[in-house]
Amino acid sequence: MRVIICGAGRVGQGIARHLSQENHDITMIDENGDLIERVQTDYDVRGVVGHAAHPDTLAAAGAESTDMLIAVTHFDEINMVICQVADTMFSVPTKIARIRARAYLDKDQTKLFSPSGFPIDMVISPEIEVGESILRRFRSPSAVASISFENGELQLLGMRLKEDSPLLDTALDQISELFPDLAARVVGIKRGNNVFAPRGNDQLHIEDTAYVTVARSDIPRLNKLFNRPANAMRRVVIVGGGNIGIYVAAQLERDNNVRVRLIEASEAQADIAVTRLKQTIVINGDGLSRDILEEAGAQSAGIVIAVTNDDKTNMLICKLAKQMGAKRTHALVNSYELVAISNDLDIDAVLDPRALSVSRILTKLRRGRILSVQALEDGAAEIAEGITLTSSPLIGKTVNYDDLPEGVVAAAIVRDGDIKFPDSRTRIEADDRLLVFYESSMTRKVEQYFRVSADFF
Repeated sequence: MRVIICGAGRVGQGIARHLSQENHDITMIDENGDLIERVQTDYDVRGVVGHAAHPDTLAAAGAESTDMLIAVTHFDEINMVICQVADTMFSVPTKIARIRARAYLDKDQTKLFSPSGFPIDMVISPEIEVGESILRRFRSPSAVASISFENGELQLLGMRLKEDSPLLDTALDQISELFPDLAARVVGIKRGNNVFAPRGNDQLHIEDTAYVTVARSDIPRLNKLFNRPANAMRRVVIVGGGNIGIYVAAQLERDNNVRVRLIEASEAQADIAVTRLKQTIVINGDGLSRDILEEAGAQSAGIVIAVTNDDKTNMLICKLAKQMGAKRTHALVNSYELVAISNDLDIDAVLDPRALSVSRILTKLRRGRILSVQALEDGAAEIAEGITLTSSPLIGKTVNYDDLPEGVVAAAIVRDGDIKFPDSRTRIEADDRLLVFYESSMTRKVEQYFRVSADFF
């Protein structure tokens, strides 16, 4: 597919990095020649220096023959205009824009972002995506990753194995026999730097991260099996009073049992946070200061969330908070290189806004009746939800661990509103909503499960 990415900043680079690995034909536009030179060197992309909203710049990038345009410059209004020009002058089929301002996102998007308004097919807001990711992990504090499906009734959790877990050295296809009433299924394993879709005889080892689909009602029981007690997070400290910090604090204020304190270094931004938040205590100060963290109560906090604009600062804040006694820490980190050392700093979860944006875009790239896609572990694996049509090669077949090709695991089935976890007796029916975990090399195979055409192979 031919893709134009407008904006070579951190989000644009993250998208380019992932899509280039899938061999898409990518062109990037930015006014900063140094950035364009860098992305051409780092990724297999073509670069154009210029203003992406100008028709001649889009023409130079090949807009007349592109399949998708992604506008992720630093300015919402420019992203909107880029999509308008791409539609009006070049008839680009799919247009995606990053929109950050709440003033746009709070309005009725069906009117603002539509053929009669700005012709934008998908709006992505990394700040809100990160905020929602934090809130999901807040509800599942033992997980290093959390993705919701079916309005939260079904979740994919990343759970790290400790030495006292009863699941250690147990074959996956025996877990359902040992715990027959457990509404959960291990669908992926990260072991060291390797991520794979397991077979039935695979076992979980110490320090593995197990990706598990689980019904919301069984999350407390799953926590016990991983020996991760679901401690209630009553005290929360947020460091960083930008869009993400304010969004998360505002959502947590709805829970009367949660006390939130927010630290912001900028006096002006702290004043903005005070006007937007009703119950949160806002502290103007440096989140890397032990005195400021103590004032906020980090030493007794259930969780400290660092979401400043600097990756290294966020990681150091989390390290310091853990040393002071915070039970859990989450850090916003954009750099792939820094994500790799998060475990060494005892950071419980890393939040990557670029990965969240990529996941939204992948849904538009995937063929067939795929409803959503989430990239995992820097794109090494994905989980997709799709509808099995009558032409699917899975119809009538069982989808237990060893029934699908290596690299693919059926994660869950939603049928007539009921959530089912596959076993040796489960057969796929037409119009099932099927969740599939798969290694990235199996993307095309998974697309075949949800395609309309009967010509699969």
